[in-house]
Amino acid sequence: MTETAVQVLSSSTALINQAQFRQLAEVPPEAEWFANLTNRNTRLAYRKDVGQFVQFLGIQNHIELRTVTRAHVIAWRKDLERQQLGPATIRRKLSAVGALFDYLCARNATPVNPTHGVERPTEGSNQGKTPAISDDQARALLAAPDPTTLKGKRDRAILAVLLYHGLRRAELCSLGVQHLVQRRGIPTLTVHGKRGKLRYLPVHPQAQSAIHDYLAAAGRAADTTGPLFQPIQRPDGKLGTALSGQAVYRNIVMAYARQLGIAMENFGPHSLRATAATNALEHGADIAKVQDWLGHSDISTTRLYDKRQHRPEDSPTFKVVY
Repeated sequence: MTETAVQVLSSSTALINQAQFRQLAEVPPEAEWFANLTNRNTRLAYRKDVGQFVQFLGIQNHIELRTVTRAHVIAWRKDLERQQLGPATIRRKLSAVGALFDYLCARNATPVNPTHGVERPTEGSNQGKTPAISDDQARALLAAPDPTTLKGKRDRAILAVLLYHGLRRAELCSLGVQHLVQRRGIPTLTVHGKRGKLRYLPVHPQAQSAIHDYLAAAGRAADTTGPLFQPIQRPDGKLGTALSGQAVYRNIVMAYARQLGIAMENFGPHSLRATAATNALEHGADIAKVQDWLGHSDISTTRLYDKRQHRPEDSPTFKVVY
């Protein structure tokens, strides 16, 4: 694919000239597929994964890409295994390449998807690797921010939105004040999820109270257009922008976790999503409703958060008596 073609596809110009028209007519399906990925993070991840696949095979152009066979994909998978990458990482990379070839098949650019039939590594467990914290730890995390400062009020609201609604970090950062609306008389968050999906989540009373306190303290009670969560201070002084995902991870979730002594492998913002899902399931929420609540396209992903069959206190270990 050519950079010129991608630039034309990404252009917001209302009218195109004849040269651009011809360029668009000649855009290969591979470039169309990348340009059609609306989520920036997904686009970057897929570009990296497909790029590694192309580099491994030494492919020089899109014509060679269409001659790839299942044997080529298996050889790449074995190379990824030799690099000792995790099962989830290998599955993600294979899925990225598979998504590209699904598109090529749909466009009749290639007759078959060579990733079909290639075995994907399994996790070896149906619990998933993202750790959830305990209810006591969740309560401690919510209480950790200083309630007398603007930063503390904002951070408490952020932690409440994550822990009570199971949002992804990117979903939280994309929230605007206008996304907090009334639906049938209930305060509701309008969440923009992956692949442009919208979810309407009733706001938990604790989160609603925390958000109200934060906006009032920030003098933004009448704000109807700005990002819901903004920086308290920035070197460039631009405070009206949305918080970045990195700031939420580094300066809020991990900072308070370290303050409380919460230290576990793979802990991060997604752990609060896992905690919310696990808690909802343990308190009787229907797993299909939790699937919709989290924005999962496949219920098998939701089941990774269902730890009801794996509670330590129910282990046969504690039934052994000597």
